[in-house]
Amino acid sequence: MRISWWHPVLGPFEREMVLRALESNFPNDGEFTEAFEREVAAICGTRFAVGVTSGTAALFLAVAACDIGVGDEVIVPDLTFIATANAVRLAGANVVLVDVCRDNMTINPAEVERAITSRTRAIVPVHVNGRSAGMKELGSIASRNGLRIIEDAAGAFGVRVEGKALGSIGDLGCFSFAPSKIITTGQGGAVVTNEERLYWRLRELKDQGRPVRGTGGADEHHSLGFNFKLSNILAAVGLAQLRDLERRRDHLKSLYEWYRDGLSELNAIEVPAFRIERGEAPQWIDVLVKDRDGLADFLARIEIETRKFWYPLHTQAPYRLDGAKFPNSGYLSQHGLWLPSALSVSQADVLEVCSAIADFVGAGLPSDAHHRL
Repeated sequence: MRISWWHPVLGPFEREMVLRALESNFPNDGEFTEAFEREVAAICGTRFAVGVTSGTAALFLAVAACDIGVGDEVIVPDLTFIATANAVRLAGANVVLVDVCRDNMTINPAEVERAITSRTRAIVPVHVNGRSAGMKELGSIASRNGLRIIEDAAGAFGVRVEGKALGSIGDLGCFSFAPSKIITTGQGGAVVTNEERLYWRLRELKDQGRPVRGTGGADEHHSLGFNFKLSNILAAVGLAQLRDLERRRDHLKSLYEWYRDGLSELNAIEVPAFRIERGEAPQWIDVLVKDRDGLADFLARIEIETRKFWYPLHTQAPYRLDGAKFPNSGYLSQHGLWLPSALSVSQADVLEVCSAIADFVGAGLPSDAHHRL
């Protein structure tokens, strides 16, 4: 595509760091992973971070670390990538889906409260695309009902709202470093927490029940665990990527502002707000369009890449339910489109995308658009 929806940005420093990891002759989870974990914890303002193989693994380990399993229920928003629910199922627990808020796409606290039963053990709010879920309300609900909060902040790494990093507010926070994220390790993830007991349980769970790195031979395995270690090679890529985090975040904020201004006079296009003044920041730029599929096809024909919103979980085969309970997630999924948000997208690219969208909806771009952008 001439204008990309997203692509990872890798450069000379990533190559240098990977070579350093290779030269150490220890490609497994080691000193590079530990350095990456320290930097992730510092960015999030938490005591601990544990690097793991993916965002899905991070969510699974977070659920398992809370001793949640067979017969337990975990409340999950209906509009999220399916990994959020799959991780709960991997831990053996049951997924309880609730609708999201229409304005910010995150889990609806009122629906959460209605969904709580005697078997409910945790809530998993998803900070969709860098927008903060209602953590104050969810915190109150969790406190009254003795529930854990496991934040899915896969699309919100480095976002701080009112001084607190998303992912650091609940009991545990989970991140993804997949290629579509602001920081990538290829595949990888992390769990952050301030609770020391949870930290050591996470370490056991990710490394065959060993709280500290073993030899692979005569090691003590204190509990049941698995293999979800983040390798030194992937962590080396992450360490290089972290150097560019703030510049990337600032660029994505600028993209949002350019799109918002460029599309402001098109009634057929809604640009959902980010509370930039509070600290919210986008992972990708999203719009709501009446004829979303038509616009996506039109843009693709002129080599402008987009991505459609996820299908609601209640429409997916493993979680199929009656859609009447999920009007907001259904609406957002049907109309939501992520516009080109790659770190290479320029102001000129944004203007071209906005002009193309205006052509699609049958309205010429206002003559002062160049000035406003």
